[in-house]
Amino acid sequence: MRLLSKLALTAIAVSALVAGTPALAQQKLKWAHVYETSEPYHTESVWAAAEIKKRTNGKFDIEVFPASSLGKETDINQGMSLGTVDMIISGPSFAARSYPRLGIAYYPFIFRDADHLLAYSKSPVFAEMVEEFRKKTGIQILAYTYYGARQTTAQKPFTNCAGMKGLKIRVPDVPSYMATPKACGANPTPIPFAEVYLALQTGTVDAQENPLTTIEAKKFYEVQKAIMMTGHIVDGLTTQVAPHVWNKLTPDEKKIFTEVTREAAARATAQIKKREAELAAEFKKKGLQVVEVDRKSFVDAVLKNSTPESMGFSKADYDKIVAIK
Repeated sequence: MRLLSKLALTAIAVSALVAGTPALAQQKLKWAHVYETSEPYHTESVWAAAEIKKRTNGKFDIEVFPASSLGKETDINQGMSLGTVDMIISGPSFAARSYPRLGIAYYPFIFRDADHLLAYSKSPVFAEMVEEFRKKTGIQILAYTYYGARQTTAQKPFTNCAGMKGLKIRVPDVPSYMATPKACGANPTPIPFAEVYLALQTGTVDAQENPLTTIEAKKFYEVQKAIMMTGHIVDGLTTQVAPHVWNKLTPDEKKIFTEVTREAAARATAQIKKREAELAAEFKKKGLQVVEVDRKSFVDAVLKNSTPESMGFSKADYDKIVAIK
């Protein structure tokens, strides 16, 4: 009887272990961002989540949380270290709070265009930054998506740097975003991304700056009258994995996460570039003024008032990035 009892208990234990194996094997991950469900950053993240699940035979079940549903951009970046978020898409300006060297990508006018930014994302200087950032924080940057050239919207048009003087303009709470408005005598005002539309609508700020695709997605054109094609920052987003996830992945899983997120980034980038090229004409049809500006007046003001070194960046990094073809 005692032997039978032991055998029965062993059988029950084995059955419980086998029954529990799938639940133990599958990992549910939270992937967060602040963008709308209509934007490629979301749709391609959803594609990537499904693709990772497929390529890992269902081991990783990733849910994508859009539109600041898990917190503002600062919150989700902090969540990577706290363990409350597993993956994010976010501008590297927030990562630069932990590792300032990454912030040079936001130095105004450092990139000529989207292709220059993408060449930088594949360069030795960026690879070095990614490695150093991971060593410092444990967070792994996997992919770079083109976000767009940041243009300026306002209630009144202007054509040069001097025309920005006194303008109360919303910018992200990052020094590099403030550099151009400050150099031109404007009043940069940090406001969380989710609150920008209301701030423009109520007159809390007069202006904001974002790529044309974001101006469309967030409907900022409804509460602004003019778009100035300043192109002062060619912007990108990084796909990042938290240390509590990355450090537990096998080499094969790391390869899958990297390949899939880079495929998703390339797909989103192609959509953004195409849409960006179409939007100036569409905004004109909506009744907005689309103004070509004296770009050199902005470049000169920034280089005079906010050199890379004065913002804590390396002149060597600046020179290497500018030289990338």
